[in-house]
Amino acid sequence: MSAENTASTSIDWLTLPEVAEQLGETIGRVHRMLDDRQFVVSRRDGVAKAPAAFFVEGRPLSSLRGTLFVLHDAGFDDDEAIDWLFAPEDTIGDAPIDALRQGRKSEVRRVAQTLA
Repeated sequence: MSAENTASTSIDWLTLPEVAEQLGETIGRVHRMLDDRQFVVSRRDGVAKAPAAFFVEGRPLSSLRGTLFVLHDAGFDDDEAIDWLFAPEDTIGDAPIDALRQGRKSEVRRVAQTLA
């Protein structure tokens, strides 16, 4: 499933310049954060955008990076990882991104590890 199939109305998207502004960083630093897999982006109308929920208090969500590694190890590409993070997950009781934002990273990663 591609990210284009995700209910994009439920996701607020930020362009990389908007991410840079929100984080108070240069666009170069934002690109380094992407290279370090602190967050991922999806192409929306030809523009790389990141879900706004990936950021908290002017920083990338700290539990996101490790969760992305687990998902990529399970064979997910960036779009599929975004889809999974925002889709309701019965075993968690919430969308995984919501659980991460609530501090439930161990639970989310346990479920993500079963996807491989």
